[in-house]
Order: sequence, then structure tokens, then C-alpha cells
Amino acid sequence: MLKEQARIVAIDNEAVWVETIQLSTCGSCAAKKGCGQSLLASMEAKPNYLRVLLPAGDANDYQLDQSVTIGLPENIVVNTSLLLYLLPLCLMLATSAFAHSYYASESLTIAMAVVGLFLGGMAIRFYSYKYRYDPRFQPVIVDREEIIIFNENALRA
Repeated sequence: MLKEQARIVAIDNEAVWVETIQLSTCGSCAAKKGCGQSLLASMEAKPNYLRVLLPAGDANDYQLDQSVTIGLPENIVVNTSLLLYLLPLCLMLATSAFAHSYYASESLTIAMAVVGLFLGGMAIRFYSYKYRYDPRFQPVIVDREEIIIFNENALRA
């Protein structure tokens, strides 16, 4: 399971909204001088806001600004990444190969490659819209920091 530290910024009945800050691992990479990610990471980190489903516990068990660890299964990340990158590419190659083999026109082959890439992007958009609320694809709270509320009267005694 891939894990990330987050801070709760809003609480709903069945979910919480958390803020995560993208931390770069460019300090440990040997190719940081030749990598575009290093340049982007050197700029100010921007927070990301995610809706995270609550575990079986109650929403009252969580408070604003509480630190939590969220997680997402690795197989979900791998499978959706493969779908995201390979489907548009495969459709682009298939449509351009079809156009080239039947029409042998270079301009039509290029146009069909663009159409295939567009169709792949639309398929990804449909897939993400269809499964956006599926609990299998949502991050969950793995661990949370306990908040201790002190009673002022008990401290005076």
C-alpha cells in the first residue's frame, strides 16, 4: 500500500477532505540535474486536496488539522497507470495502422493517429467518470495521530 501523510481540512459524514503536500525525492536521485521533475520540485510545493473515505469509525473521531496517514493499494496505482498511458497509445497506433494499410495516404494516417489518441483520451475520461466514487479506487485512512484534549480544570488541581 502506498502511504502519504496528510492533514484534515474538512469533515463530512462519510469522508474527510485532506491536504497533502507533494514532497520530492529528487535529493536522492542521481539524475537530478538532467530531470524536469527536479526543476518542478524546486519551485514552491502546492498542496493537493483529496476526498478520503472514513474507515468503519465515526466522523466524530476526527478533528480539523489532525494528522493522518492515507493509503492507496499499489495494484490500483499500477493498473490505472497502465490504462492511462497504454490505452491512448495503443488506439493511436491501431487507427494509424488501419488508415495506412487501407488508404496509404500519409496525411490520412497522421489524422487517424490524432483521432485514435483523442478516442483514447475520451475512453480514459469515461473510465474515470464512471469509477470516481467506487470505494475500491478511493484512498483510505490507514493511521491517525491521536489528539489529546486537556481539561484546564484538571491541570489546576
